[in-house]
Amino acid sequence: MLKVRKKMTKFQDLGLNDNILKGIREQGFEEAFAIQEAVIPVLLSGRDVVGQAHTGSGKTAAFALSMLQEIQPKKGIQGLVMAPTRELAIQITDEIKKFGKYTGIRIATIYGGQGMGIQLDSLHRGVEIVVATPGRLIDHLKRGSIELRDISHIVLDEADTMLDMGFIDDIQFILDLAPEDRVMSLFSATMPTEILRLSEDYLKNPKQFLLDADDLSGEGIDQSFLVIKDRDKFKYLLDFIKPTKGQCIVFCSTKYRTRDVAKYLHQEKYDAVAIEGDMSQHRREQSMAKFRNGKADILVATDIASRGIDVPRVELVVNYDVPNQEMAYFHRIGRTARAGAKGKAVTFVSYSSVGDWNLIKRQIKVPIRDLNQEMGIQISIPDPLKRQTPSRRYGGQSRSNYSRGGRSGGYGGGSRGGNPRDDRVRRRSNDGESRNSYGGRSRW
Repeated sequence: MLKVRKKMTKFQDLGLNDNILKGIREQGFEEAFAIQEAVIPVLLSGRDVVGQAHTGSGKTAAFALSMLQEIQPKKGIQGLVMAPTRELAIQITDEIKKFGKYTGIRIATIYGGQGMGIQLDSLHRGVEIVVATPGRLIDHLKRGSIELRDISHIVLDEADTMLDMGFIDDIQFILDLAPEDRVMSLFSATMPTEILRLSEDYLKNPKQFLLDADDLSGEGIDQSFLVIKDRDKFKYLLDFIKPTKGQCIVFCSTKYRTRDVAKYLHQEKYDAVAIEGDMSQHRREQSMAKFRNGKADILVATDIASRGIDVPRVELVVNYDVPNQEMAYFHRIGRTARAGAKGKAVTFVSYSSVGDWNLIKRQIKVPIRDLNQEMGIQISIPDPLKRQTPSRRYGGQSRSNYSRGGRSGGYGGGSRGGNPRDDRVRRRSNDGESRNSYGGRSRW
């Protein structure tokens, strides 16, 4: 796997046409990030790509710009991007629209939780690129409102999250319907065995790119932690928020905690919005729009929002609760220091979460500040809690069963028999609405 260098190259040197370059310049960009410099020429040459890249690295532009270059207006659906969550799908759509503003190419976002009629109207008007979550895309494929016969470009974004959410069979089903002659790219923050097998089965001689390991550990982010009693967290949250000039995201472990923290912030006269799994899609979109537009200074969220937030003004991320998987930590803190900017991330570690936090610290490859030492805060952890060393799998509690013979046809897992709709409902539950981002029933 080729390691991506950090050298900067002008977008105009990558072979992109004038209409795309005009859209890029309008967004204030001139130089490509490392992943863009590496990936765009390869995709434009017609070769498949596997990229190990975290959120905030610029990978969306890497696949979007090359797709916009090759797709023709008014020639039907030619580009397909699959993403694990509706928030990420919406974010990807917004970025492609900005870059493709002067190309005449139209984009539709397809995801569960939105009325089917809205999506059918958008498709009826004609689109060239579809950005979709797998479950809702299959609904459209079965009713015939989306056809893949003219698809020439396919992207799997955040492939490891789609795997952990149980979408592997959905993805195989979709890819088996797509033409063999296509350019395909797969992006993933981690490369578990199942993802590598998927790339072997569906990509043709892909060129592989790897970001620096330090980038996956939060380079450019001032990371710190504070071990405190759970009841003291809100007091310290206010201490960290007060000096912050930019926006702030507070990640909580449950929907109830999210609501409580947002309520307490409102009582302290902060303009905060919340996002959690039980909220309707309309309310979630309203909250996210208010935060993106700068009308709210603080976003309080469960891990449902740890991917799909691309707000350049986020200065501080607070892990109000320690996440229960290691990769969730990196996805959370990746909401700050976007596109080369600087940012801060602080984690509140309650006494009962010290064992979980120690597991996460082992994965962090850059210096992390111990605020207990810096602030002179003493801790006294009961002996039983000191001895707790929870055993967890890296990046998720369980993986879906994957069979390399999965392309033989049919739909669903196991024997691929039975009712496919019922099987999908058991596995995914509305594109992650009531599941967490890493599989299993939601604790968030």
